[in-house]
Amino acid sequence: MESAISTRRAPGPTRLAALRARWSRSLRGRRLRGWPAAGLAVLCIGALAGYLAFPTYPTYDSFYALLWGRDLLHLHLPDFRVYRGPTEHPLAIAFGALCSIFGDGGARLMVLGSIASFVAAVAGLYRLGRLCFGPVVGVLAALLLLSRFFVENLAAQGYLDISYVALVVWAIVLEVERPRRGTAVFVALAAAGLLRPDAWVLSGVYWLWCLPGASNRRRLAYLALAASAPLIWVSLDAIVTGNPLYSLTATAGLAQELERTQGLSAVVSSVWTFTERIDKLPVMLGALVGIPLAVWMAPRRAAVPLVATALLYLVFLAEGAVGASLIDRYLLGGATVLLLFCAVFLGGWSMLLRGSWARRLWIAGAAALLAYGVASAANTLSLSSLRNTLAYHEEFHKGLAEALRQPQVASELRRCKLLSLPNNKLIPDARWILDSVGQHDIVARSQARADALHGSHTLENRIRTGSVAVYPLGSAIFFEAIVDVGDDPRDQVPLSGFKRIFTNRYYAVYGNC
Repeated sequence: MESAISTRRAPGPTRLAALRARWSRSLRGRRLRGWPAAGLAVLCIGALAGYLAFPTYPTYDSFYALLWGRDLLHLHLPDFRVYRGPTEHPLAIAFGALCSIFGDGGARLMVLGSIASFVAAVAGLYRLGRLCFGPVVGVLAALLLLSRFFVENLAAQGYLDISYVALVVWAIVLEVERPRRGTAVFVALAAAGLLRPDAWVLSGVYWLWCLPGASNRRRLAYLALAASAPLIWVSLDAIVTGNPLYSLTATAGLAQELERTQGLSAVVSSVWTFTERIDKLPVMLGALVGIPLAVWMAPRRAAVPLVATALLYLVFLAEGAVGASLIDRYLLGGATVLLLFCAVFLGGWSMLLRGSWARRLWIAGAAALLAYGVASAANTLSLSSLRNTLAYHEEFHKGLAEALRQPQVASELRRCKLLSLPNNKLIPDARWILDSVGQHDIVARSQARADALHGSHTLENRIRTGSVAVYPLGSAIFFEAIVDVGDDPRDQVPLSGFKRIFTNRYYAVYGNC
């Protein structure tokens, strides 16, 4: 009997060891799975803290999206034909309508949406890096985006481009998770296409990619999703302006007026200049080496982000070549996905065998690039300048609100019913502060000067014969008054017959009612 018992019990320690090993692996797996969630929680807390510490307000395009959304809530058609108006973005207008429900807090909510989009983009880039090249590359890709203060600054000022980037990144993630996934990717790209037309090309190429093996019914369904964004966009333009191509023609015209169009050679050179401005030179060099390394190590997994990056850069080149505006923000999508390949150079060694000479050599190269990047950032980065920019953005808006809400200014405005500003920059802020549904009672003196040069003095006479005029002071002059081609210093000189009503640190208000 003892022999039998001992025979039965002999495997016990082996089974126990196996159970312990399995339990240990399970705990380790849970801990590893818990790190991304913990990191996301810390990121969300940090983003919320920054949002509360620097109460900035939407930038020009976002403010107009907010105003046009509010117009729709008041059952007014938005007026896209405003002086130097931005391109309308259907999804941004829909979000602006939602934000405007919250009254004065809607402007801050618009910024919160942009900051939340930045968090989503960081999370998406981590997920993309982990799926394609492992957790080390995923973490490094997320950290690289977190360290792009150019992008963070745009998020803090409520730029719509951040939401577009987040949607594009997650569309790539969804496709990498399940090739030819279809609907989910099309929906993400359609949403991105309601913010920037660049995503229309991505949707079209993705539809071609999904054709093999799909039934005719599914192909038509996918085509409807791919075409939804441009159809919604041109339909909105047709309803509001009567011209379905208004966004395209108006944007091209404004680009020429503000001298934002360049020749083909300048468009090509701007690719390097703008990418360097967004990503910085060390990251660009890392990405240039990381791309062939990614193709060598994991060609199938590198294919989707690499093709997406190439398409985003080609679309930027094509837009510039046909006369669209050359603005660094328009390259933000491609520059963001490019960070993934720099992360491959910095962390791709984790995919090699431990102790191999290739791994040691790779680590040495990554360490050298990291040292170069840190040294470069130490010499060029100015956190105080970034803080001052955000502080100015807040102070300028609050200073204008204080000026326009003064009882004596409000009384003068009720008598004149016309407010003049130096240029177009402050018009959306003033409309939001004054809760003005109409916008023809808030005008720009630069527009009056331009009209006069073309023989029309109607607006100039309206301003001279009875209006309230706002003049930026101090540092606000170079942020709000003299910022674009066509801005004239003479528009900063109070007209004869106007008397000063109110002055604060950033603005002086005059009237002649």
